[in-house]
Amino acid sequence: MIPDDSYDVLIIGSGAAGLSLALQLPPGFRCGVLSKAHMNAGSTFWAQGGMAAVLHDRDSVTAHADDTFNAGAGLCHAPAVEFCTSQSRSVVDWLIAQGVEFDYRSDQPDDEFREFHLTMEGGHSHRRIIHAADRTGRAISDVLTQNAAAADNIALLPDCYAVDLIRQDGRCVGAYVLDSENSTVHTVASRAVVLATGGASKAYLYTSNPDGASGDGIAIAWRAGCRVANLEFNQFHPTCLYHPEAKSFLITEALRGEGARLLLPDGEQFMTRFDRRGELAPRDIVARAIDHEMKRLGLDCVYLDISHRDRSFLRSHFPTIFDRCLALGIDISSDRIPVVPAAHYTCGGVVVDQHGATDLPGLYVVGETACTGLHGANRMASNSLLECFVYAASAAQHIAASELPPAINLAQWDDSRVRVSDEGVIIPYHWQALRRLMWDYVGIVRSDRRLEFAATAIELMQTEIANYYSQFRITRPLLELRNLAEVAGLTVSCALSRKESRGLHFNRDYPETHETPKDSILIPHNQPPFQGPNPTQLPEYKFTDSPQL
Repeated sequence: MIPDDSYDVLIIGSGAAGLSLALQLPPGFRCGVLSKAHMNAGSTFWAQGGMAAVLHDRDSVTAHADDTFNAGAGLCHAPAVEFCTSQSRSVVDWLIAQGVEFDYRSDQPDDEFREFHLTMEGGHSHRRIIHAADRTGRAISDVLTQNAAAADNIALLPDCYAVDLIRQDGRCVGAYVLDSENSTVHTVASRAVVLATGGASKAYLYTSNPDGASGDGIAIAWRAGCRVANLEFNQFHPTCLYHPEAKSFLITEALRGEGARLLLPDGEQFMTRFDRRGELAPRDIVARAIDHEMKRLGLDCVYLDISHRDRSFLRSHFPTIFDRCLALGIDISSDRIPVVPAAHYTCGGVVVDQHGATDLPGLYVVGETACTGLHGANRMASNSLLECFVYAASAAQHIAASELPPAINLAQWDDSRVRVSDEGVIIPYHWQALRRLMWDYVGIVRSDRRLEFAATAIELMQTEIANYYSQFRITRPLLELRNLAEVAGLTVSCALSRKESRGLHFNRDYPETHETPKDSILIPHNQPPFQGPNPTQLPEYKFTDSPQL
């Protein structure tokens, strides 16, 4: 239910980025936070592994930055990497002040000088993953949601789906919002709008993401005239549980950080044939290695083995995984875990600057929806939560310091010329067809022929979806399909423009990597001309100040 039709800041998305931004706005800013389902429905709640942070003198910000550069396959932007990695300690301090309880080392005295328990993940040169057992996202999400609900200036708005942004005089001035409870579209004015809707991994048939990861923010911003970049870099997590009853269940990379080995059915350990780092190579390398072995041998899955670790250690450090697997008849202290790669993270997104500001004045984008330049061609494990908090703080500071115009009266949504659908079968048909198409043709290994076929098929789907959208009353499934098809088309366009293999994008027709890295930037053609300094490059960072967490 939407209690007001006007806010100072309208935040679309209730994950780590959206909630932390809301909590860091000055109390005088009236803020509405939309979630298209319940408030914990996003990807943050399900994040298992943790957050990368430099927290002891055996590590350094320089080492964290170097690891991020190496994982990003030459496409990371130095200012973004330096900006983000330098803030990790302050992010942890802010989260602790909010009430998040991270794990400490159990072998030290229970006093104020205890060190955090840090885990190791792929691509990192040090143990630097701070966590709360294997349910870090849930610990963070619960605390932030509770604090936001208690704030007088924040309204939490579940079951509200953003349809599109409203532009007026070259500025974002609000959004049309579907109230799913009563199937009514509201017109909501706002002095600033923030998109924090997560990624688009639901475009793939197999994914670790919850159902809501349908690329909404990316599609909405594109339709409003914002550039998008690097959408060809879809990260496939190497290890999702392979079981008919285990929909989207992730087996955290921290398990491999604690010594889990990837095995073929005959027990052969294969990762060292692909990379000297073995199981702790970056995710793109591990996922391609598993994909290669599955296709070479005709396997349904490979296996992850952590049975050499003590049962009590596994129960205490990985309780969620231990219990979930046990419920499915897999005792990870003695049994091998069947795993397959699955779409996990969208490394590209809406082009933003260091404050999360987009090409459209009044519109900010944070979290997985944004392309900041941090991840390059492959996100390093556990940098995503860190990015959410750093850029949310920077955006909140920028919004608070800006002279925002007052909210204005806007035209109401007009649905007088549409009717209730009598052709609902179209939506699930295209939903399944699109996700199968993306998995088969725009997956871990690609070719120009596959990509061109996908582009043609998606264009036909988009035409039929647009016809359906113009005739019938909108619903959440229709909006998700519309957005997912939009982002799928943009992904294929980015992939076709990259005539090389780099990071997460591997094209059999172009197996080599170019010496000079270049971003894949798409500019909307149906919007006013881009007014920025260089439409084919990401914005330069100014470093006027650091976010105050």
